[in-house]
Amino acid sequence: MNEGRRRTVVVVAAAGLLAATGATYSAMAARRDDPGPRAATLDLGRGGQLMYRAGSGRVASAPLAAPASAPALGARSCARFYAANGTGACLATQAGPVPGTSMTVLDRSMREVGKVKLAGVPNRARVSPSGRMVSWTVFVRGDAYNETGFSTWTGILDTRTGYTVVNMEQIPLFKDGRRYRSPDVNYWGVTFAADDNRFYASMSSKGRTYLVQGDYGAWEAKVLRENLECPSLSPDGRRLAFKKRVSADPARPWRLYVLDLATMRETALAETASVDDQAAWLDDRTVMYALPRQGGGSDVWSVPADGSGTPSRLVPGASSPVAVR
Repeated sequence: MNEGRRRTVVVVAAAGLLAATGATYSAMAARRDDPGPRAATLDLGRGGQLMYRAGSGRVASAPLAAPASAPALGARSCARFYAANGTGACLATQAGPVPGTSMTVLDRSMREVGKVKLAGVPNRARVSPSGRMVSWTVFVRGDAYNETGFSTWTGILDTRTGYTVVNMEQIPLFKDGRRYRSPDVNYWGVTFAADDNRFYASMSSKGRTYLVQGDYGAWEAKVLRENLECPSLSPDGRRLAFKKRVSADPARPWRLYVLDLATMRETALAETASVDDQAAWLDDRTVMYALPRQGGGSDVWSVPADGSGTPSRLVPGASSPVAVR
């Protein structure tokens, strides 16, 4: 599909979905949020920091060299957060009789420059390494991946053009070289390559989960592998961290792995707890993720990406970690 045709398809599809869901996007909202008392001014474009969602829900920042040190707490609260190259994505729950989510695009000063309003419960957020592409996932039925009958909406927004796909379920999908069509297809957990075109995501259909590789320019995707969820592309673009279903026990269904994209070899990581998170990369050698803590909340942990070592707690009382380099 050529570029002009792809843009037409995406714009038309987005327009219909926007009308159906009430989603809106403003490319230049340029509204400065009131930082409130004791709120630090955070800079999404400054390298050398680990950003995360603190236990209070507010976005926080600490030095990569000392991630567990006292953080700088910003004013903005998010249920899920991610950032890259001066662009942030903040998923927040919207109060009301029907659960809703706002996906807010942030500039490097944490100011709102765009917003998509969605039905459902916040679940995943990602930004491409360049800061151009933003993706999100919300649960619209069920609230966990190990529940029967869960349903997700996953969208992609191009911040340079404003093109928005609120739900990517209609992307042409190919499996075993043939076009795959099924009414139960769900996508979640997008992760972007550095070229802003190639992306990976989870897909489920007929009780099975798959890794898919997408081509944004051609607007199509293909199945690469079965039993792979919540992929996260390494900074060098050569590996995917992911969770794999290893047990029928609903309390401990997953384990973290890393997939080498050149050889398609899987490596089990030393973390043996069941991780229900889209892992992130602290650096090319280390994966980080959130685990529930006793008594509520979560901690961010890290583990070597080559299967060696042991897990270590990186930041107490935190989730949604992202290394801003």
